Amino acid sequence: MPAFSLADVYRARRRLEGRVTHTPLLQSAALSRIARTPVYLKLETMQPTGSFKLRGASNALARLAERGIRKVVTASTGNHGRAVAHAARVLGMEAAVCMSALVPKNKVDAVDALGARVVIAGKSQDDAQVEALRLVSEEGFAFVPPFDDIDVIAGQATIGLEIMESLPDTAAIVVPLSGGGLFSGVAFAAKRIYEDVAMIGVTMERGAAMHASLAAGRPVLVDEVETLADSLGGGIGLDNQHTFALTQTLADDVVLLNEASIKRGVVFAYREERLVIEGAAAVGIAAILDGRIDVKRGPVVLIVSGLNIDMDLHRRLILEA
Repeated sequence: MPAFSLADVYRARRRLEGRVTHTPLLQSAALSRIARTPVYLKLETMQPTGSFKLRGASNALARLAERGIRKVVTASTGNHGRAVAHAARVLGMEAAVCMSALVPKNKVDAVDALGARVVIAGKSQDDAQVEALRLVSEEGFAFVPPFDDIDVIAGQATIGLEIMESLPDTAAIVVPLSGGGLFSGVAFAAKRIYEDVAMIGVTMERGAAMHASLAAGRPVLVDEVETLADSLGGGIGLDNQHTFALTQTLADDVVLLNEASIKRGVVFAYREERLVIEGAAAVGIAAILDGRIDVKRGPVVLIVSGLNIDMDLHRRLILEA
């Protein structure tokens, strides 16, 4: 696995003190009844930017600031860009965020509102990354990867510390899976504390790059298409340095969900848990509802990764259900 230690995660946690929220871990009575074992929700929706991404971005930018770097750029499907923009504003840094035309308008507007330079480039996360790297070479920005970076991974891994410290007997952690920054970070920290904890990634059927790469045994390209779980879109990079190897080593299972299942997860979260969440955050709930998580014992923790859904879309999903 990549050169990375639990000490890096503890250092990240110290660095993040006062910059991110130690989010609550709450038991869901409804999901516990369905799963017939205790099910808990780790509510990363309560971060200031509405997503877990603030952890990795804040850790990475703080590390860059320590080196005197003042200009940062990233490519994002929305939440990472918002996190970079927020962290940059806190640290007094200049930020640019490159996003594709597939990124929902509400997420683009949120980045703009934080004062970052918004660049719309192409029709995929890969296109946005090409533009971000152009800004690195031509304008002197430092690139902040959305997931494949040790400092980003270490920031996300602090979620794993919080889960295992709050619920030491956790039997399984269910994590939205995209580029693997969240999954590999949480899995690394959790399994270092309790090696028998099962790590289950959940993603959408449409354009699941990490799943396709794991099946191929190497990073591969996939077509990026529209999905309710838009935050899980994008490739993992053919030159992936960290998250592919970590996910390949640490994943006990990966579950694919169709769009109808993801919609059910969003609706269930609203009706039963009184939570407004985006499609990517609903995949763990949806997997429980579909009986896709093989729960022989509990407790089970679902990471609810973000709430930044377009509210008009959310209203339609609720009314159509």
